[in-house]
Amino acid sequence: MSRLTDLIAKAKSKDAQLGADLEREFGILSSRLPFGLNFERHSPEAVELPLRPIRKGDKVRVLPPRRTVKKGDQRLWQVKAIYKALKTADLELLGAEKAETQTVALDDLVVVAEFRDTIYPGLISTGKVERGGDKPHHSVINGENYHVLKALTYTHRGRIDAIYIDPPYNTGAKDWKYNNDYVEGDDLYRHSKWLAMMERRLLLAKQLLNPTDSVLIVSIDEKEYLRLGLLLEQLFPNARIQMVSLVINPAGVTRPGAFARTDEFVFFVFIGKALAKPVPLGDDWRINPDDKRTTKILWSMLVRTGTNARRVDRPNLFYPIFVNKDGGSIHSVGEPPPIGIERHTVVAPDATVAIWPIRSDGSEGNWQASPASLWKVYQEGFVRLGKFTDKGMSISYLKSGEQQKVRSGFYKKVGNRPDGSVVVENPETQKKVIPTTAWRIGAHDASRHGSNLLKTLIPEKKFPFPKSLYAVEDCLRFFVCEKPEAIILDFFSGSGTTAHAVMRLNRQDGGRRQCISVTNNEVAASEQKALLEQGLRPGDLKWEQFGICDYITKPRVAAAITGKTPSGEAIKGDYKFTDEFPMADGFEENAEFFTLTYEAKSAVNHNLAYSRIAPLLWLRAGACGHRIEKLPVDGWALADTYGLLTQVDKAAPFTKAVNKAKNLRIAYIVTDDDRRFQAIAKKLPKGVEPVRLYESYLTNFSFANGE
Repeated sequence: MSRLTDLIAKAKSKDAQLGADLEREFGILSSRLPFGLNFERHSPEAVELPLRPIRKGDKVRVLPPRRTVKKGDQRLWQVKAIYKALKTADLELLGAEKAETQTVALDDLVVVAEFRDTIYPGLISTGKVERGGDKPHHSVINGENYHVLKALTYTHRGRIDAIYIDPPYNTGAKDWKYNNDYVEGDDLYRHSKWLAMMERRLLLAKQLLNPTDSVLIVSIDEKEYLRLGLLLEQLFPNARIQMVSLVINPAGVTRPGAFARTDEFVFFVFIGKALAKPVPLGDDWRINPDDKRTTKILWSMLVRTGTNARRVDRPNLFYPIFVNKDGGSIHSVGEPPPIGIERHTVVAPDATVAIWPIRSDGSEGNWQASPASLWKVYQEGFVRLGKFTDKGMSISYLKSGEQQKVRSGFYKKVGNRPDGSVVVENPETQKKVIPTTAWRIGAHDASRHGSNLLKTLIPEKKFPFPKSLYAVEDCLRFFVCEKPEAIILDFFSGSGTTAHAVMRLNRQDGGRRQCISVTNNEVAASEQKALLEQGLRPGDLKWEQFGICDYITKPRVAAAITGKTPSGEAIKGDYKFTDEFPMADGFEENAEFFTLTYEAKSAVNHNLAYSRIAPLLWLRAGACGHRIEKLPVDGWALADTYGLLTQVDKAAPFTKAVNKAKNLRIAYIVTDDDRRFQAIAKKLPKGVEPVRLYESYLTNFSFANGE
């Protein structure tokens, strides 16, 4: 070791940069474990940023000519000068023995960020959906996830309650990139690259998790589960780790001469005092048929779905239910009109509205019970009324098995709702259980409840292998069921399943949980060639519209909330299992969409990047209510959950307003004078965190980069 140290010192004396690079690589190699999981961590990882404006000093690559499908020059150049009038830049080759320069059009350059570079992130809002009143906003962030994780170290360090990720499985089938290249099956360093990619992101994720009580959930298949398990043990030495086998394809994937694969694996990393909480579970969770554990009472949709669901299939089950106009009770049940008689000709009794079995596509369907049977079970309290909608009303009922459980006392009846439907003992008081590590649950079928469900939400758009909505929901349920304001993060969010699952959990218990979804806007490998041949490049509007975030994630989240497809049509079908209701009802939730930006340190220092920093301040304060989008003219302003002071001589009215305000969490104070900052901070009420701008912001990202 001493000999190598001497040689590095000599190298430094002749070439300071070379010596520093050698010293860094030597440090990495010498820190390797003599046992456990070893891999090539020193391979540099970099990412191209096509949306980032070119600045002097940037590292860039020269793009190939348009309509070229071959890779361009992969060497890195540094921008020495920019000529805005000519739209060109002077470049100098980095790391070359002999100086090499060239002048290139700005349009033919792309900024490259190496992951050891310090970044100063911001966010630009690209849209929002708001149906949730004063609830926190879910966030969807379009950006390189490593850099977004760094940004979140400023807004959410130590505050995340649960992380669920479904990273690339490293199948060798062009399912992920390393250094702008797809990693294929014949790559000898495929596993090292995957481990290096995962380690960098998990180390940042570790900083975000609440160290006293949180969970990391990672889905994986047989390609990398062994290496992932070792990596998690090394990165989280004090955590408890369990692996669950989860059946995602009951039919199995056929493999000649081998066992058909039906399952994947899910690692649960318990941080601090985190525990899987017992919850009421459905009958299909039972391994032992004699096990009497059960879920909360299950209300099913009265409108028939699936086969034989049209009026012509069962005309005797097509009849009106007359609901009183206040929506609180059923007046009576009508008779089925003969085939050929229009339903609109049926006259409803006074002060009632006729509710017909109309399917999600607007066609006439049928109910699941005859008129006489329905009236009988209604009298027993086994029919529940929803709210009036433009399609009529959502009506649910208890199927015969659930009815018998009420009659037998298995579900203890404690009263009735205003519509007459039974109220049974709160599920919280029922027996709850924690399942085994083998999950063979019909709701977790990725084809039926992942791919098919996604087609229903955003028709004509495809995404490979989305997770079952209900599988993700169940993975999270055991850890956030007692945390109604939990913050959940997914930094491989893909089609947005995790955000969708969090919305369902909120609806089930009235929670205010929020999900942060992070994904890049990569265009599928199968589509890139055609776009390149059209003369398009990453960064072009017509290219970006087909990226995963803009094409899949954002439309899926918006569709889930609004209950409408991107074309504005009501979503067909119903949610299943724990909470059954029409997808067209949507969710009472809020979501905002962002794109990550890269700011210049000088612009941040001089308060010139505020509009892009503003969303980060809002996220740190809870992502609730309105945001202070511009620098306040009066020198200070208050939002719903935070305040901003930009002129310290206006501290008196600012602190007075802060002391009167409710629900404020943070006071951001812009000043370079630490003594004045401390003086203002002392005048703030308890519970309001003082944060100094932009010192806290700049220091955070220097710290996050190890400086």
